[in-house]
Amino acid sequence: MDWHVQRRSLIGAGLLGIGTCLGQRFSQTALAQTTAPTVPSSIHQGMTTLGEVDHNQNGFNPHTLLTRWDGGEVSLLPNGQRLREYDITAIEREIEVAPGVLYPAWTYNGQVPGPTIRASEGDRIRIRFSNQGSHLHTLHFHGIHGARQDGIPGTLEATPGQTVTYEFDANPFGCHLYHCHSMPFKRHLHKGLYGAFVVDPDPERHPEQAEDARSRVLGTPENQRWQELLMVMNGFDTNFDEENEVYAVNSIPHAYMKQPIRIERDRPVRIYLINVTEFDPINSFHLHANFFDYYDHGTTLTPTLRTVDTVMLCQGQRGIIECSFANFEPGLYMFHAHQAEFAELGWMSAFEVVA
Repeated sequence: MDWHVQRRSLIGAGLLGIGTCLGQRFSQTALAQTTAPTVPSSIHQGMTTLGEVDHNQNGFNPHTLLTRWDGGEVSLLPNGQRLREYDITAIEREIEVAPGVLYPAWTYNGQVPGPTIRASEGDRIRIRFSNQGSHLHTLHFHGIHGARQDGIPGTLEATPGQTVTYEFDANPFGCHLYHCHSMPFKRHLHKGLYGAFVVDPDPERHPEQAEDARSRVLGTPENQRWQELLMVMNGFDTNFDEENEVYAVNSIPHAYMKQPIRIERDRPVRIYLINVTEFDPINSFHLHANFFDYYDHGTTLTPTLRTVDTVMLCQGQRGIIECSFANFEPGLYMFHAHQAEFAELGWMSAFEVVA
């Protein structure tokens, strides 16, 4: 039977076996109707993965990734410019991408997605990139920089065992990403070499919208009233047939369905949303029972879309979502991809709104 057809027929039955192989090694699990530990079975009929992923063994947890911002080691250059320094290492390691499903990942600092680099507009970024893998690797940043810092084949491309240094200014402000750009590109991407690059606006450069800008600057009083979350939409081809068997936000399917994200009703929500899904041209984000404003690429302080409940993103596209649950009744509010297949294969989540 053709795998593409077989997969959809199994989804329709509410049961999907997924596995991964590396050489002669196999590991299997199933997606089935089951009651999640903290979510009533009436919510989406409890359609979640069976069992639990060992986050300690993985070395990262999708819930901590939501708010783990890496500001680097901060100092001042002689000209007064702020310098942020980072160390990023490409490491090949096995991670558990669904209960019992082990995946031979290529990672930045041992995690997928890699560390979330967060800086302010105009900061100097300096990254010491060490390649401890067995293939050529780079860091390509979606941002503004010179050609010699672009991290493409032949340009700051690190050979196994080599360390290179990237240095550029953080521009423009917004929600961006970085990833490996070595060839074959699709393999380096779907194996896990990507991460978020968030640049906060400098309020002094935007006097006409200074208050809006300050609300995005991590640590300011205006920013602290916001509940900020990072969500990297991704997928995993666990049997290497160039189709994803697992979809997720921050790598672990149904993580935020089994343990919904706690949201304080009276504080607004800001989501830094990035799509790095390989093998599918479009991914999406849909919020239940509410609408939001959307800032495409996060490079404006005025919404590019107002009062929508769904956005579609191609690979590499990203943006900022802002919404509020003020005056809403407490409870579970789902959000997920609006491709039903993606949702049933792991990209299904919920907010737990509390008074």
